[in-house]
Amino acid sequence: MTIYFYSRTDEYGDFCNFSSHGFELDGVYWKTVEHYFQAQKFAGTDHFAAIHRARTPADAKELGRTTKIPLRQDWESVKDSVMLRAVYRKFETHADIRKRLLDTNDEELVENAPGDYYWGCGADGSGQNRLGKILMDVREQLRNSQASDEGKAK
Repeated sequence: MTIYFYSRTDEYGDFCNFSSHGFELDGVYWKTVEHYFQAQKFAGTDHFAAIHRARTPADAKELGRTTKIPLRQDWESVKDSVMLRAVYRKFETHADIRKRLLDTNDEELVENAPGDYYWGCGADGSGQNRLGKILMDVREQLRNSQASDEGKAK
């Protein structure tokens, strides 16, 4: 079975980057994965702080899509690792959604984003589904971490 997610109101809405599961990363508290991800495009600039302060994840996304301020030069090469760090930290921080993710076992996770052919599956299913793949990687990392912790407890 494939598990699709997209909106915060979906059955698996906790998996989307707009879900209200804050976390601390790099010594800063972030309201959502979306806030963190969009801000990282502008690390070291005033725009970074503006995105961090954004009221909603949709506001953070809109600020992150500006073409008036250049993205950091290495963005294309680091964006997947930035997303992975934030998604991992979100699920590491919140036990309830960590359990939910682990309970998906080995099901395929797909961001059902019709307009996004990179992070989602796109309108026709031909997208790269990078967010879904990152979630499956995080699930595996959490599983391995949990097994390691259980081994140390014995």
